[in-house]
Amino acid sequence: MKQLVVISGKGGTGKTTLCAALADLAFAEQRVIMADCDVDASNLPVLLNPQIRSSQEYIGSSRAVKTGECSGCGRCAEVCRFDGINSNGEVNAFKCEGCGSCVYVCPDNVLTLKAHKTGTVFNSETRFGPLIHAELERGEEASGKLVIKIKEQLSEYKDDFDIAFIDGSPGTGCPVIASLRGSDGALVVTEPTVSGFHDLKRVLEVANQLTIKSFVCINKANINEDMSSRIEQYCQQQNHILVGRLPYDKKVLDALKKRQTVIENKNELLTPKLRKIWKNLNSYL
Repeated sequence: MKQLVVISGKGGTGKTTLCAALADLAFAEQRVIMADCDVDASNLPVLLNPQIRSSQEYIGSSRAVKTGECSGCGRCAEVCRFDGINSNGEVNAFKCEGCGSCVYVCPDNVLTLKAHKTGTVFNSETRFGPLIHAELERGEEASGKLVIKIKEQLSEYKDDFDIAFIDGSPGTGCPVIASLRGSDGALVVTEPTVSGFHDLKRVLEVANQLTIKSFVCINKANINEDMSSRIEQYCQQQNHILVGRLPYDKKVLDALKKRQTVIENKNELLTPKLRKIWKNLNSYL
């Protein structure tokens, strides 16, 4: 099973819209599975309206818990670098990082680490095949670990499907690195703006460090033709494969309102260009 991760240096570039459209095109000829690794704000489930088949709690961190009365020596508060506990051993659950320093130094042995739920992983079914996605609990920061859990579940289907489309997180942080893990290619979606170009370079550098083959798609290319040309020249100079340019089209909003892909919405402007992008990607993969 090939894995194509769709990522972007910044949010709002059209990453999820493109990922769903590619899955739609591939579904006609291949066995498709999808994963949404943007666990902080997953959008593929919103667009595809899946039927949840099963769910599993994910325990990705621990928190300190006070189990009895202490002498109030204050050693726990002294060693806590996150201000997660006071001198009386009272734990602030929102600040505790689960490092265990307070447990280690407590002379009264009234502090312990307790496993803590950080998210939920869902196995769902869509009109284009299965979808693995997850929700991070509010205030939790272990998004990279939860993404790894999604990728582990995805690998269990490696013999059952031909290709996996993975909607990654924007940016260059831990969730993006975890999304890229074990993939065969990264499709980086960018837009022709100064910030879009800057962040494109950063995410391409991350993929390069992980030796992941990179492809670039310029979305809304016609809003700034000069910047689009600069991005295209940069890709040529750095040997990044530009698989296509998509124009801005207000009709995309009509599709999203109906929870349809651009292909389902029969967009006459974008559908031929998306077919060409998929043909290019498929030949490389």
